[in-house]
Amino acid sequence: MQLTGSQVIIECLKEQGVDTVFGYPGGAILNVYDELYKHPEIHHVLTSHEQGASHAADGYARSTGKVGVCMATSGPGATNLVTGIATAYMDSIPIVAITCNVGVSLLGKDSFQEIDIAGITTPITKYSFIVKDVTKLADTIRRAFSIARKGRPGPVLVDITKDVTANKVDYVRREPVFPEPDTNSFSEEEIDHALHMIKKAKKPYIFVGGGAILSGASEELKTFVDKVKAPVCDTLMGKGAYDGTAENYTGMLGMHGTKTSNLGVSECDLLIAIGVRFSDRVLGNPKKFAKQAKILQIDIDPVEINKNILVSHSIVGDVKLVLARLNDKLEQLNHEEWLEHIADYQKKFPMVYPKTGLSGPYMIEKIYELASDAIMVTEVGQHQMWAAQYFKYKKPRTLLTSGGLGTMGYGLGAAIGAQTANPDKQVINIAGDGCFRMNMNELATAVRQKLPLIEVIVNNHVLGMVRQWQTLFYKEHYSATVLDDGVDYVKIAEAMGATARRVTTREEFEAAFQEALTCKTPFVIDAIIDSDDKVWPMVAPGAPINECFDGEDIAGK
Repeated sequence: MQLTGSQVIIECLKEQGVDTVFGYPGGAILNVYDELYKHPEIHHVLTSHEQGASHAADGYARSTGKVGVCMATSGPGATNLVTGIATAYMDSIPIVAITCNVGVSLLGKDSFQEIDIAGITTPITKYSFIVKDVTKLADTIRRAFSIARKGRPGPVLVDITKDVTANKVDYVRREPVFPEPDTNSFSEEEIDHALHMIKKAKKPYIFVGGGAILSGASEELKTFVDKVKAPVCDTLMGKGAYDGTAENYTGMLGMHGTKTSNLGVSECDLLIAIGVRFSDRVLGNPKKFAKQAKILQIDIDPVEINKNILVSHSIVGDVKLVLARLNDKLEQLNHEEWLEHIADYQKKFPMVYPKTGLSGPYMIEKIYELASDAIMVTEVGQHQMWAAQYFKYKKPRTLLTSGGLGTMGYGLGAAIGAQTANPDKQVINIAGDGCFRMNMNELATAVRQKLPLIEVIVNNHVLGMVRQWQTLFYKEHYSATVLDDGVDYVKIAEAMGATARRVTTREEFEAAFQEALTCKTPFVIDAIIDSDDKVWPMVAPGAPINECFDGEDIAGK
């Protein structure tokens, strides 16, 4: 069957089971959009900006486990995807970005809207393709989806010249091949050595990251934890892999982790790290991290082993498969005394915040009380940490946040992707005012799509996390962090067609949020809090994690 390149692109998307594409058209990709017009079975979401499309594809992927797809034209259209692609790369999120370029005869001539997007994105993708021959188009698209899914997931870019989208080629439909996890990446000897370490430990601690979610290992993780009988902490990306309401769950580890997790990991004799990459935000001072412990690391990517910290033993493999094999051979263990010791820490160092006044922690707890099954999305900053600390994530894929790149402006686009993919679930984006103003144009997209998502702006009129650092470490030099410029987010939201409320008290927030839950279109809550509210606990940059402190510690000095 002879098809144009544009027809081949659409047929390949259908092969892969793609039902939604986020994008923005332009000259070089017009042939593809003309073909997409004829295929209503693929829902296209026109975003306000290409960056919004890439974040939406990311949110779609994080919330479903499927590959997210975004499209853009050449030149600035393609480069506007870059931040979203990098965000997905840092957090191992499978997306396929399809861009179109000038014709082959115009490449390398500084043609209008020509850019080497494949070259630009090489460092931030698993693979970047440029297709100059229509006979290679279908196999390239199929390979892109396979690469995005296989092993450690991640983004792939396919750039296609405009003449390829018009040229004809014989096309034969193929059933998609979904890569299976590699069962031969680890040996029985490695499993047995890990089991020996686990059985020998008196004070084990289980540390869970995003890899456990990406591999779909929540059930295997619960079985493993139940057998080891150990406390559990997690990373920002690992939220929901293990039930956040469990008694032995102690919260996040690292710079804004709980005192219990930071002190417990510093005292343990075995740290079992599952699907984590030991980022600087977790380690604090790597030379003083978990000095009393042997470290057992389980990860699908061999590059992560001994990259940021030396480990005692490692198993390279899919977390789900490794945990299943460990569970098969692991006897029931008991560490009651150690668990009681950690429980004492939890009683001694609870997460607390002021009992009066509107604050970020109060709002997150109220949201959990009223919408505990929601998909939570965040921007980046103080509000992100409060959302991680005070919402109890019971299931995987319920916290969508930019962990590695820390992308301000990520959340609204990602919320659009998540709400599109999950129309029957409540999606809530928690934003700071600094983040909201970066990509608030995507509110128009949410309105056009009639998405019932809720946007909570934690508005302190400053860049809160940067101000917190300026307060603690820069002698209160508030350089370029004050945003008290009179922008009215309620009027902006209403001008875009959303419903909006401004709140300044706890009572007003609860009333507005209750109203938002019944609204069938986007609802924005502009919640005013104090400019100097802080995220506690905290570890100073470069300090060991057991030196975590909070406001009371500072006041006591």
